[in-house]
Amino acid sequence: MSFLWAIVAGLAIGLLAKLVLPGRQPIPLWLTVLLGIGGAVVGNALASAFGVRHTGGIDWIRHIFQIGVAASLIAFVTPLWSRRHA
Repeated sequence: MSFLWAIVAGLAIGLLAKLVLPGRQPIPLWLTVLLGIGGAVVGNALASAFGVRHTGGIDWIRHIFQIGVAASLIAFVTPLWSRRHA
């Protein structure tokens, strides 16, 4: 079940990261999900390093880290993907 949850969370985080970035990112949905999962994992690690992974209520800072990392990954991968499939 955790594998399914990782896919759903990766999709949500990846799509939110694409919304944060300006312009259009012509990458496929499967790549968005993978980068969202990567952003979630690295964002959790950063939140743990800063001591904000588990807070009372909604962990907004952790989610901001996750979306920020995913947005950075998407911003890095999009030009590489576009150049490859142009």
